Amino acid sequence: MAETADYLIVGGGIIGLNLALVAKTRNPESSVVLIEKEPSCGFHASGRNSGVLHAGFYYTADSLKARFTRDGCKRLTDYCLQRGLQINQNGKLVVARNEGELKDLDELFLRGKKNGVQLEEISARDARQIEPRARTYERALYSPSTAAVDPSEVVRSFLSDAIELGVQVRTDTEYIGRNGSDIRTSRGSFSAGYVINAAGVYADAIARDFGFAKDYRILPFKGLYLYQDADAPPVRTAIYPVPNLEQPFLGVHLTVTVGGRVKLGPTATPAFWKEHYRGMANFRLAEMSEVVSREALFFLRDDFSFRRLAIRELQKYSRSHMVRTAGELAEGLKLEHFSQWGRPGIRAQLVNITKNKLVMDFCYEADKNSFHVLNSVSPAFTCALPFTEHIFDQIEISAG
Repeated sequence: MAETADYLIVGGGIIGLNLALVAKTRNPESSVVLIEKEPSCGFHASGRNSGVLHAGFYYTADSLKARFTRDGCKRLTDYCLQRGLQINQNGKLVVARNEGELKDLDELFLRGKKNGVQLEEISARDARQIEPRARTYERALYSPSTAAVDPSEVVRSFLSDAIELGVQVRTDTEYIGRNGSDIRTSRGSFSAGYVINAAGVYADAIARDFGFAKDYRILPFKGLYLYQDADAPPVRTAIYPVPNLEQPFLGVHLTVTVGGRVKLGPTATPAFWKEHYRGMANFRLAEMSEVVSREALFFLRDDFSFRRLAIRELQKYSRSHMVRTAGELAEGLKLEHFSQWGRPGIRAQLVNITKNKLVMDFCYEADKNSFHVLNSVSPAFTCALPFTEHIFDQIEISAG
């Protein structure tokens, strides 16, 4: 006999957990079940997140990302402070490496103003007063509201909130497939009133079981961080380069963890399968065939500058290259101070396969029976609280 659930949520990352919280808060009499294929929640993208709470000035004012990042940063900062969770409110500098980047630096400032984000234009001298090791050409931007948290600690706190509210969390329970209104899992079936797909890198595959994601596929990108040794000279403030505004990646930067450790990264290296963290772990032949063939096509045609991106990112497997690249942002970085790679993560980046374009904003599809979060890329961690409320608003509309 299938178990019943008014709301069945697939995926126990920060988005899935907060969707469960919103569902239970708005419908306290309903049964809300969250299934997660791993032994614990936040095992993949959420737990491997950089932990940076972004302020919201990278995105155009008409995007969902702009609004949710701005509001999410404040709300998640307040949440951590109220719950006594670790948080490093050390701010962020965005620096220009040459005269050619000043135009995009100005564009970031305009986006910040339009988005209502606290952001300051400062001189190179002012930048060095904030962070003595910062290097910039003529001027920089300073974001005082950017902060860093421990992502695993935040996920555990939301998990505790969900369980306390009455959400049934089933770990070691993998989505297998759909049979009408029944959802088959590795631990039996569920008869679900409404299915919410927040499965991250596998969200597109699950969505296709419901007739969605016809124009979309998720492409995995591997993110690596290189940690500075504990006895190396410290950095007080996060330092970021001016990004390529045509792509959703921010480039190699310096961030400071809640424990004060400096890390360089992340990379955005095309992965060969969806959970391609290290070696042959989690290898699936069919999955690799699909991912690699699609990447090869993008490489040959250089869609969305994929060829240059791939070549550039592959170089970042070299410690010396990472340190040298970060050295354009901060003085005194030495290779001998960076000896430890961090735990890799996978970024689930949605691609529109009919237009051969990266999807830059959040993306979802739904009907009266199911909702599918297809693109919840960075900064989804920062956006989690307002984004999941918005999703549930759309669910209430779709479900009638």
